[in-house]
Amino acid sequence: MDRLPWKLFLLCCLATSESSAQDLGQTQFICKSVPKDMDLCAATMQNSGPAEDLKTTVMQLRETVLQQKETIMNQKETIKELTSKLSRCESQSFPAAAGPGGRRPGAKNTMGDISRGTAETLAQLGHTLQTLKQRLENLEQYSRGNNTVQANSLKDLLQNKIDDMEKQVLSRVNTLEEAKSGSRNDSEQRNRVESTLTSLHHRITDLEKGGKENRPTDKFQLTFPLRTNYMYAKAKRTLPEMYSFTVCLWIKSSASPAVGTPFSYAVPGQANELVLIEWGNNPMEILINDKVAKLPFLINDGKWHHLCITWTTRDGMWEAFQDGVMRGSGENLAPYHPVKPEGVLVLGQEQDTLGGGFDATQAFVGELANLNMWNRKLSITEIYNLATCNSKAPAGNVFSWMESNIEIFGGATKWAFEPCRSAN
Repeated sequence: MDRLPWKLFLLCCLATSESSAQDLGQTQFICKSVPKDMDLCAATMQNSGPAEDLKTTVMQLRETVLQQKETIMNQKETIKELTSKLSRCESQSFPAAAGPGGRRPGAKNTMGDISRGTAETLAQLGHTLQTLKQRLENLEQYSRGNNTVQANSLKDLLQNKIDDMEKQVLSRVNTLEEAKSGSRNDSEQRNRVESTLTSLHHRITDLEKGGKENRPTDKFQLTFPLRTNYMYAKAKRTLPEMYSFTVCLWIKSSASPAVGTPFSYAVPGQANELVLIEWGNNPMEILINDKVAKLPFLINDGKWHHLCITWTTRDGMWEAFQDGVMRGSGENLAPYHPVKPEGVLVLGQEQDTLGGGFDATQAFVGELANLNMWNRKLSITEIYNLATCNSKAPAGNVFSWMESNIEIFGGATKWAFEPCRSAN
């Protein structure tokens, strides 16, 4: 018999069914003739069919396993870092929070909760609790001198509540330290803490009022000790439509690199209707309808300063006064745009949404007092009288600095204040 022009080779390939994992044991043999001179390895690869697909799948799985391994290693480092932070937090009894960041007003708030990690959040809560405890100690001294039985009873109740809050914070640290991984409903926890702090603040304020009934209702200051997104104060009434205005306030801060947002006024559809802000490494700015003017103020020296800004819609003319002296002026700031009514006036935070959307990096850190607003341009003499505490100084006819006009939230504190006496 003549030699056949084709030589037969038996190629045995393992084929894996793709239908289910139970078919892994099913195999079949595939036999195919190939030319005599063809490379057997090439023929095998060319005709492998399912085997080649299986090889590709295995390679992909291997690559996925390597990626997951790298991810696990990164997560272990994150867990290690979190554990270290929690240990420092517990050992140092809640140190003060870190410094600010920076973000353009009106930008989307990507922080959601407090975006500095669990350890720093707990540190902020601890600092707030210490502040409230200090106020209670002051009230205790007052009640000793006046033998006020009711004040003592309420003080003891508040003291117990603060002790309970401290236990909750420590319990939260221990829980996170034991878990080390996995998600937690931090937002719900923070809301409960904020609600309790706000309730404590209101009750302490009521107690302080009971001991200081003869104190003028405008002789107080607000203190924002931490850069958070939950400490703020809010005006109980909105502002009217204004074609001109003057806004004045006393301010004290040593925050660096910027003091944050002393106040912001938002209306439906415009979060930056009227904002005073110093953020990042920028100078202080006044925003009207998102239009910006840079102000020549230098205030973050830890001393009290009196600031006034005037504005008129005609040509957008503005003037800036510090400590009774004009420091700068300009025009074309939101010309012919009246400040809209029916908005929300917030102290200590910049609003990204109506009455909310706060960002801790833009929060005010320091002390505020005597914020007054008029729907007209004050004269230079009137502004000087305000800065020097002259008895002829006018009171704000649009917003006046009275305890009954302001609500306080999130643990911001309130103290007695005498403008010029405190400034000296």
